[in-house]
Amino acid sequence: MASITIRNIDKELKSRLRIQAARNNRSMEEEVRVILKTTLSQAPPKHQSLAEIAREAVEPYGGFDIELPTRDLIRDVF
Repeated sequence: MASITIRNIDKELKSRLRIQAARNNRSMEEEVRVILKTTLSQAPPKHQSLAEIAREAVEPYGGFDIELPTRDLIRDVF
């Protein structure tokens, strides 16, 4: 197995890790392995466009139709 060294960890973060590891009856090293494995085994977040986000937000309410205005041709300014 590979090893990794993490430097410059905030004291508060290290303290919280130590407490969480103790609550789970694990060493800090084992706690970090479990956290990494759990986090990285989850599906990556779904990337959506703004239109997809809006569609998901209104679908429970039956969606909505937007009437788009007609557009004129671009006139030649020169």
